[in-house]
Amino acid sequence: MQVTFLGTGAAMPTGERNQTGLLLEDAGGDADPLLIDCGSGAMHGLAATDVGYEGIDTVLLTHHHLDHVSDLLPLLKARWLAGETDLEIVGPDGTEALVEGLLSVHDYMAGRFDLSIREVSPGSFSAAGYDVAAVETVHSMHCLAYRLEADDATFTFSADTEATEAVADLADGSALLAHDCSFPDDIDVDNHPTPTQLGETLAGHDFGRVYLTHLYPHTDGEHKSMVEAVGGRIDADVRVARDGLTVDVSRRPS
Repeated sequence: MQVTFLGTGAAMPTGERNQTGLLLEDAGGDADPLLIDCGSGAMHGLAATDVGYEGIDTVLLTHHHLDHVSDLLPLLKARWLAGETDLEIVGPDGTEALVEGLLSVHDYMAGRFDLSIREVSPGSFSAAGYDVAAVETVHSMHCLAYRLEADDATFTFSADTEATEAVADLADGSALLAHDCSFPDDIDVDNHPTPTQLGETLAGHDFGRVYLTHLYPHTDGEHKSMVEAVGGRIDADVRVARDGLTVDVSRRPS
């Protein structure tokens, strides 16, 4: 299994990071390519991969904030222009209303897609051949964190959240955890964690690697101290994610 970070930024663009999007691939396995979230610019990142937007049959949404869904309609149109009209969209409550609302804005797109929309709750389900476990996060909108497994590889994505034991427990034992770390320690913030808060909450859990993502411009120049704040509290390889980075989830660092 491998994860490609298509977008590691947040709602305030920097010109260097797309908004949230991740591509999950199970090379040689039974699971299909899976797109997790689709914020602004994520589709451009997807187009630069071997999978491309034509190769995505399932999108898994964590929540419905714009920086996680704004490329969803452009994705649909690009796939239609490429001759691909089937797509499954999986997400929390309200996903069907979200998609219907987006399509209602553009009448000419009505009836052009064969969409399957599935709403999920905290618990277990499958998506694109992956076994998925979900917990609710602490955020300003209903949001789900996901643990995905295939072929003995485990990847957890926190989505947007404060540092919570529920997400830490969900991720325990993951070869790779990608976690929201939107701001440095000197920013007073809720709905997202600071590095120290995150490190304290993740302490005592087992991870192979932790990548910090969902980075606001406030984190520029602070990456080293952020990694140290988290890494000094957990026994894991902690790094800052970047757009275009592909990580092999099947292999834990020695």
